Amino acid sequence: MKSRFIVILSLLISPVALASSADAWQEHDAAVTSACIKASSLSKARAVGNIHLFDDRAGFSALLIEGVYPQKQMKNQRGRELCLYQRSSKQAFITEADDLQATKKR
Repeated sequence: MKSRFIVILSLLISPVALASSADAWQEHDAAVTSACIKASSLSKARAVGNIHLFDDRAGFSALLIEGVYPQKQMKNQRGRELCLYQRSSKQAFITEADDLQATKKR
């Protein structure tokens, strides 16, 4: 009897792992893409490549953004920015990333 009680109690106390649904991932990807494009300083900004997920301990998703520098002196030069999206606050942070190479989707 005692062992049954312990088993039942441990099942109730142990955390249940739930996988995210496909819809939840689509919402996440849309939120990351939208926030990163809005935060970008580039004109004609668009997402390049895939969203990269950092571990939940870090809480960030990363996305490469490509577009055109809007400053007149840049003469429509293409540029890249790396966007880090903080999942907990839903904020996007941008840094210049012209030296990063994008790979094409297959």
